[in-house]
Amino acid sequence: MYRIAKHNNPPLRNKLIVFAILLFAFNLGLGQDSTGQSQTINSYQRKALRFMHMDDLGAALEALNKAAELAEKGENIKPAIDNFNKFGFINLELGKRENAIFYIDRVARLLKSVQYPYGEAVHKYLMARLKLEENYPLQAMELIDEATKLSNDKNLTNNLQMSLADIFLFLDRFDDAEKIYNSLLVNSDDLERFYLEAKANLGLANLNFEISNLEKSVEYGERALQIANQNNYHKLAFQANEFLTTGYESLGQYDRSLLHLKNLVKVKDSSFTIEKVKEQTKTTDRITIEQLKNLTSVQEEKIEKLSQSENRAEITAILTSAFLTIISLLAVSLYRNNQIKIRTNDLLQTKNSELEKARDDAISAMKAKSNFLSTVTHELRTPLYAVTGLTHILLEENPAAHQKEHLKSLKFSGDYLLNFINDILQINKIDADKVEPLKVEFKLKNVLTDVIDSLQQNAVEQETKLILNYDNTIPMNMLGDPLKLSQIFINLVGNALKFTKNGNVDVMAKLIRHEGEQVKIHFEVKDDGIGISEEQQKKIFDSFEQGSIQINREYGGTGLGLTIVKSLLGLFDSKIQLESQPGFGSRFFFEIEFKSEEPKVVEVTPNVIDPEKVDFSGMHLLIVEDNKINQVITKKMLVKKEMTCDIANNGFEAVDKAKETSYDCILMDIHMPGMGGTEATMEIRKFNKEVPIIALTAISMEDSVEEFINAGCNDVVTKPFKPEVFYEKIAENIIKVKTASQA
Repeated sequence: MYRIAKHNNPPLRNKLIVFAILLFAFNLGLGQDSTGQSQTINSYQRKALRFMHMDDLGAALEALNKAAELAEKGENIKPAIDNFNKFGFINLELGKRENAIFYIDRVARLLKSVQYPYGEAVHKYLMARLKLEENYPLQAMELIDEATKLSNDKNLTNNLQMSLADIFLFLDRFDDAEKIYNSLLVNSDDLERFYLEAKANLGLANLNFEISNLEKSVEYGERALQIANQNNYHKLAFQANEFLTTGYESLGQYDRSLLHLKNLVKVKDSSFTIEKVKEQTKTTDRITIEQLKNLTSVQEEKIEKLSQSENRAEITAILTSAFLTIISLLAVSLYRNNQIKIRTNDLLQTKNSELEKARDDAISAMKAKSNFLSTVTHELRTPLYAVTGLTHILLEENPAAHQKEHLKSLKFSGDYLLNFINDILQINKIDADKVEPLKVEFKLKNVLTDVIDSLQQNAVEQETKLILNYDNTIPMNMLGDPLKLSQIFINLVGNALKFTKNGNVDVMAKLIRHEGEQVKIHFEVKDDGIGISEEQQKKIFDSFEQGSIQINREYGGTGLGLTIVKSLLGLFDSKIQLESQPGFGSRFFFEIEFKSEEPKVVEVTPNVIDPEKVDFSGMHLLIVEDNKINQVITKKMLVKKEMTCDIANNGFEAVDKAKETSYDCILMDIHMPGMGGTEATMEIRKFNKEVPIIALTAISMEDSVEEFINAGCNDVVTKPFKPEVFYEKIAENIIKVKTASQA
């Protein structure tokens, strides 16, 4: 809270920083004569007051310095006393206690040679400030009382009363403090009416907080903040926001507390920066050094005069004084450097803490998002398996013509939803840094040819020619990630075909540079479709963006394809680029560096199994699945191929059945109550190491395939799956085991 601390000196000083602003204000506009020079000095003093209230201490010091220069030229010593008092206040405000004491001592010496009650009152007030910083409030009260008796100036009296109220609040004399604060709410001060009103409201806010009158305390706090904002009192605005943050938190109004906390950070970042502290420190040190130099110069003049009169004793005294002044100058310089270092370190530490918190919050938010998406997609995959599986079974049972149309629509919707889930998972993994490009040997031309072949049917439906322009000077074998490269081109070419009717889509691969093993290739996908406007190009790579609502309704899609392309290319340290005009098609292009691995690559003809040519009849499988609907679907798909099966509802039943019966293959669900699929697989492998076990799971395969393989699974199929993939995996693993046993 803003309230003054009681028991140890550092917190007391921190809470009394505002005290310097209060006390500094009262002695600014108080010239004691009406000469032209004094009026000019007063104008600079008023400027300094205005800058002080706005927390521009550097500008306030400059204004005071000009007033001090004018005061030195005149014969009247009183303006000099006023200026030295003000310099003392500002140095206390900046935490430069040694500098402040220097000015206070100057005032004490000058007051010995002149009768100036007002200057003496301000001087005693400065001494009271020092006593408060030393945690002696009663002695400070005595000095304030003495100052009150010396002058009846309205502005000075108001500030004396304000400080007295602060001391009463510190001493828990709430009734005395409240009377003074209330009297200052309606003050008629010519110089600081609104400033004193804001301070009084803030004092009453703290007072009511101390006596647990929370509602009233925040009302006073809001009023103080309003006045501070209207008059650009930045430090008062900072203190009011600080108070209201805690006040509303105590009331349980956390939204308003958070609002004022944000305002607090905003004021802090705009008004209390490292640069500002350095500049203010630099200004006050420069002016202090100038004052010391001026004092030294005056003393040198005296020495010169005394030298002419051969007054050796006095010369010695002056030389000693000059020497001490120089030592003081050096001490001030050292103190200044130390203060700059301390303040800079404090501000840097605060900023670093804020940045670390922001980083931790961002990481937590990203983890929460990742976990949420993984959970949601897993929960969606399980019922989606039932939808796609039942649709496939119904389509295979020769439905009526009108039913077949509906079933095809249902199958299309299921496939669309599955692709959408996969796209979201892909982006989530990339954002979470869970995807890294592989480094395996592959044939680039084969990868691009496979993509073209897989999308030829789409091209036929769009009556569009799909053409591959491949530079044959590109080395045959590469080292990289063919799967992610395929994903990039499937998205780009699929996109081009979707928006191109009766046209051409060209896929290009051209060699740019081949130096040693390093190969740089330019890729391009060009179409003559509907094109993209400049405005749409700015956001086309953002998630769920398709240019416009009309395009989304006409052409469909999720708006994630180009986002995935951009993210995947980032893994290759590449960047997608786009050139397009509405009505003239689009050109997507990028460059990727690979390594050529020709000496290490051996041509291998893949052994592709066509499930339509495999005789599944007579095979006996075990389905391990806790979901009844999934049991029915999987069983029907097996029966369709004339296979027989047993069903286990959990891992325990699976282990028992695997001991009792010899199966050609086990289809193992992973997430089940009791014993899960991973644990069940490990138990089965203890007594049967030959039977193929295929994990059927609704979670992302890339995240867990290694875990399943290590547990003893031969393969993994992600639900919901395409029937042809399902049959292919069964055939592949059964044939592989039989071939190995015959060998």
